[in-house]
Amino acid sequence: MWTVSRRITLFLVSEVRCGRSSLEPIMDTPLRILVAEDELGDVLLLQRAFTKARVAKPIYFARDGQEVMDYLQGRPPFENPVVFPLPNLLLLDLKLPRVSGFEVLEWLRHYPGLRRMIVVVFSASNQPEDVARAYSLGANSYVVKPQDPSELVRVVERLQKHWQNITTEPDQSLASSTLVVS
Repeated sequence: MWTVSRRITLFLVSEVRCGRSSLEPIMDTPLRILVAEDELGDVLLLQRAFTKARVAKPIYFARDGQEVMDYLQGRPPFENPVVFPLPNLLLLDLKLPRVSGFEVLEWLRHYPGLRRMIVVVFSASNQPEDVARAYSLGANSYVVKPQDPSELVRVVERLQKHWQNITTEPDQSLASSTLVVS
């Protein structure tokens, strides 16, 4: 079994081999996205939106919060870091089975080596309490899922443009951000 530190070490070694230091912008680096979504209909809509928005792969999907944690820790069946690389963006639904999105976010922000990962909460909830709790637990951004599939494509395009222009410097990766879709 791979531990998170081994996965991160392998990830950092591959980044160094590619000639990038951790302080350079990720603008030219494709996003490696892990999507935590339990609703099959939403998964299919997101897959279609990623394709239409021309978001480069890899994009991985997890069905529940426990699967997200297993993926990030390299637990079976995700132990191969080449096949299941560490994502640089987690798109996190809040209402997940087994382990909620809130619990995943809290765990992630306390887990060494993963606490600086970009986390965008992607939820149907626009309840002020959910938004406030997500930010207090360390979400970098909060996006309410649009109901219209064409609007979903626009949101995905904006997510990609926004997060690919953020640098990986420690001060920047911890900053919260609000994505405005107009």
